[in-house]
Amino acid sequence: MTEFLAFDWITNPQIWLSLVTLTALEIVLGVDNLVFLAILTNRLPEAQRPLGRKVGLGLALGTRLLLLATLAWIVTLTQPVLALFGQSFSWRDLILIGGGLFLLVKATHEIHNTMEGGDDFPEGEGEAAGRYPAFSLVVIQIAIIDIIFSLDSVITAVGMANEFWVMVTAVVISMIIMLIASTPLSEFVLRHPTVKMLALAFLLLIGVVLIADGFGLHIPKGYIYFALAFSVGVEVMNHLMRRKRKAAAT
Repeated sequence: MTEFLAFDWITNPQIWLSLVTLTALEIVLGVDNLVFLAILTNRLPEAQRPLGRKVGLGLALGTRLLLLATLAWIVTLTQPVLALFGQSFSWRDLILIGGGLFLLVKATHEIHNTMEGGDDFPEGEGEAAGRYPAFSLVVIQIAIIDIIFSLDSVITAVGMANEFWVMVTAVVISMIIMLIASTPLSEFVLRHPTVKMLALAFLLLIGVVLIADGFGLHIPKGYIYFALAFSVGVEVMNHLMRRKRKAAAT
């Protein structure tokens, strides 16, 4: 009887539904992380980019699993620890505000380098000049943003699933899918400068959303991802139109 109960989850549709739903949500919540990863790793030498993507996603997976393993501590992160100007802030709020500011600064810096040039070479120019950002510096930046995005991801997992193994499985599956998608996404961003600018604008938007969330102004993520999907759709049409014109000219 005990063995039967141990495998009862196999025939439990509620568990499978929560696993599929949570995996899909983890992938959606990981899109901004993946975009940030693609932009940063494209600044590395070409030979180091695959390693950079693997290290970045490995850190993201490790951070999520570590946070899941400390569920009791995760709950305390939502308790008020600071009050300013009549508003209470939890550790989660402070982390989101700090992460949002980091994204705003980083995305603005990348946009400036792309448009105006600077000490850091944009993608493709570093190879010609023989200068690249240090691999360790890129990994540190990835690790910082992983903590921010992992926090929201894990809190979502805790709120949606009751079984610990369901949360872990969903996180691992989403990371495997993101690892598979990371190389084509990075290469696509590298080949299309307008896509990179769109991605940076998306990161600016995410930074504002994180700061607003930290101050208690919750903006549904569905609105953000709809705006992203609409922008990507417009960019796809522009890309197809440019290809058509180029083919007609030849």
